Amino acid sequence: MNSNNAANDIQPGEQENKVAKRNAIVYATCQAFNGASTPVNLAVGGLAGSYLLGEDKSLATIPIASFTAGVAIGAIPAAVLTRNLGCKYGFMVGMCIGIVGMLLATYALLIGSFMLLCVATLINGVAAGFVQQYRFAAADRGTAEFVPKAISCVLIGGIAAAVIGPQLVIHTRDLLLPTQFAGAYLSGISLFVVSIMAMYFLDSSTPVEQNTSTSELTVRPLLQIIVQPRFLVALLCGTCSFALMTFIMTAAPLAMVGHRISVDDATLGIQWHVMAMFGPSFFTGNLIARYGKAPVVICGLCILVACGIVALMGIQLWHFWLSLVLLGLGWNFAFIGSTAMVVETYHPHEKSKAQGAHDFILFSVVALASLLAGWVLNHYGWETLNYIIFPVVIIAILALFWLSRLERVETA
Repeated sequence: MNSNNAANDIQPGEQENKVAKRNAIVYATCQAFNGASTPVNLAVGGLAGSYLLGEDKSLATIPIASFTAGVAIGAIPAAVLTRNLGCKYGFMVGMCIGIVGMLLATYALLIGSFMLLCVATLINGVAAGFVQQYRFAAADRGTAEFVPKAISCVLIGGIAAAVIGPQLVIHTRDLLLPTQFAGAYLSGISLFVVSIMAMYFLDSSTPVEQNTSTSELTVRPLLQIIVQPRFLVALLCGTCSFALMTFIMTAAPLAMVGHRISVDDATLGIQWHVMAMFGPSFFTGNLIARYGKAPVVICGLCILVACGIVALMGIQLWHFWLSLVLLGLGWNFAFIGSTAMVVETYHPHEKSKAQGAHDFILFSVVALASLLAGWVLNHYGWETLNYIIFPVVIIAILALFWLSRLERVETA
């Protein structure tokens, strides 16, 4: 009797947040292991390409570019499969794609095929496109106040991924000697196997309010969703922050080595950067809940400006390291905040196509940024690279102020 009363006393929001918290932990676990495949591909792709090409190294980074392009491509099938199969089984398909990609990359190295390696890293990028959907999937459950915390929880898994991926490469790259790096790809299969097991614990039930109302709601055309001012501004801010982060991060190790900083110190700088990207996720959700989404995004964009200022102050080791830490911190605030804004612009039954379109646009720009980073660095230098931060950030901040003014007028 008492137990039944206690169960009845649980508010629907509390029960929904309980499910949301459990799912967020599952997604964070998958982010830790599936997400670790990204540093594996980024760390090994260029080196493996160089290993296969012999004397001419000019195309060595194409496997990395293929991976980045695959992330953009993967956004569409990820959205379609999670809509048709549900998140649990849709994401499992993505994990199976990752297994295929890792096997193909291993085989490409064993037979010495550069072209096949590029195809394999493209497939690995498609699998990584599924990983990028975890933050949206976590936001599908829970109250509006809990959503930013769920997104932050998922990105916390990126901290573990930043450690797991590089350590996996270090300890397994020589596993299949005399073929270098093949062991890293082969061992990468284990990352997806662990994630498949973790995904079984996902609660795939439908929230009560969706059971009764989804069939009665009209599905809006994709264009109608995208042209909403809030969607456009959130997409702009998320794309600017992610593209700038990729743009600077890709060129930073080359710039450091070019300024006579050791490869080990350059690698350590990237490690601090990755930690700064995901470490703040422990409290970013709470900051958004307390101060709002737009203020946190603006704070992140301002930190990106600070990154550019520090980078332009000099070329000593501390300039590079501090700018990379600020780059990661600014990305975290701006990207989580903009993601929380996006999820407010569509209904649950519209999420697949809205999220897929969002990530396809975002990662297409990010892929372009990664391709342009080396070219800009080689032709115009490290300083010019960092000057580009300022106009991009100004555009994003002006868009946020425009949105704020527009929404005030509409509610007046």
